[in-house]
Amino acid sequence: MNPVEARKKPELLVPAGGPEALQAAVRCGADAVYLGGEVFSLRAKAKNFSKEEMREGITLAHTNGVRVYVTVNAFAHEADLSGVESYLKELTALSPDALIVADPGVFSICRRVCPQIPVHISTQANNLNHESCRFWYDLGVKRIVLARELTLKEITAIRAAIPDDMELECFVHGAVCMAYSGRCHMSKYLTGRDANAGSCTQSCRWNYTVVEEKRPGQYIPVEETERGTTIFAPNDLCMIGHLPELTQAGIRAFKIEGRTKTATYVRKVTETYRRAIDDCFADEALYRARIPAYMEALQEGASRPYDTGFYFM
Repeated sequence: MNPVEARKKPELLVPAGGPEALQAAVRCGADAVYLGGEVFSLRAKAKNFSKEEMREGITLAHTNGVRVYVTVNAFAHEADLSGVESYLKELTALSPDALIVADPGVFSICRRVCPQIPVHISTQANNLNHESCRFWYDLGVKRIVLARELTLKEITAIRAAIPDDMELECFVHGAVCMAYSGRCHMSKYLTGRDANAGSCTQSCRWNYTVVEEKRPGQYIPVEETERGTTIFAPNDLCMIGHLPELTQAGIRAFKIEGRTKTATYVRKVTETYRRAIDDCFADEALYRARIPAYMEALQEGASRPYDTGFYFM
C-alpha cells in the first residue's frame, strides 16, 4: 500500500473569481470551489458573483457533485455590520455548502442568522496552533484554513492535537501575501484602499527604487529582474511536488489561490493538480516520475518563480 493510501484523498479546492472560472473548475475536476459575492469578500478586484450568478453557479456545481464555499471574509468596521445580516439571509436561500469567515463578529452573526450552514475559518484569522483551532471547534467550527506561515512539522503537530472530525485546509498553490496571514496595511497607507476590506492594490508588487535621505530626488534603481523591481513581493507557492507529505501531515483540503485569475489559469491549474492528486493515490512512483511534467504545465501560467513557502523552513 502506498503511504498516502493511509489517509483519505484530500479535497481539491479551486478559486472561482467569476462564472467562467467556476465553469472551468467544475469541468476540470475540482472537488469544491470558493467564490465571493459583491460584498464582504476580500477580493473586490475579482469579477465576483451577482446574486443570480451565484444561484446559477451553485446549481451548476451541485449538479456536477462539486461543493461551493462562499467567502464572507472581510474584516468588518462598525458601519459594515448593518448589511451583514441581510446578506447572509440572501446566501441562506442559495444553499452554499459553507461560508468562509475571518471576523469573529461576522462569525457570530452567521451562527445567529444561518446556523445550518457550516463555517470555515479563513486563513486571515491567523490560526497558528492547536489551542486556537480548539477554540473555534468549541464554537462549532469543523474546518480551519491554517495560516500560511506554518511548517509541515507544525501542521502535523496541530493535526495530532485536535479532534479527529476537525478538518485542516491549507494553500498549496498561488500568490502569497508579504504580510502576516494577509493582514496588510500597505495598500491603505499608500492609496486609501483597504486590503482587509477586499480592496488591495497589491502595492507590494509595484516597482520601487531607493532614495537616500540626504539626496532627495535622486532615485537609485534596485535591479531584481527584467520585469521590474518588486522587492516586497514573495515568490508564488507551488507544492505539487510534495503531495504525499501534505497528505501525511493530515491536510484535508488542498487550496489553490487565484480568485482574480482568468478562467484559462483556473483550467490549467485545476487539470494539473487533479491529475497529480489522482496519480499520487493510484501509484506514488508514477506520480513522482511525472512531477517534472506537472511543473512544466504550471509554468505556462506562472508570472513569478515558484517555491515551497514556509512548509520546509
